[in-house]
Amino acid sequence: MAKFAAVVEFDPAIEEARLAVRPSHREYLGRLQSEGRLYSSGPWMDDTGALLIYEAADEDEVRAIMADDPYTPTGAFSRVRIKEWKQVFPPLV
Repeated sequence: MAKFAAVVEFDPAIEEARLAVRPSHREYLGRLQSEGRLYSSGPWMDDTGALLIYEAADEDEVRAIMADDPYTPTGAFSRVRIKEWKQVFPPLV
């Protein structure tokens, strides 16, 4: 499995809809984390987007995981960039 960083931007026009499903979104991320498919995640301090680091076989798997995120049907993700990520610090043991 590789790590992939997803940098997402939120659509401010649908903030109310996004915030309404945020509890479901966080439950989903918690489930992914317990399954070992989410390494880390969190929003930018200005709440304009977020960084999510997934564990997946490839980018297609990351896109499939994100397609099932409760935020997706709301249109919350106005822009998504996914790049394979190499962890340097702290070193993995």
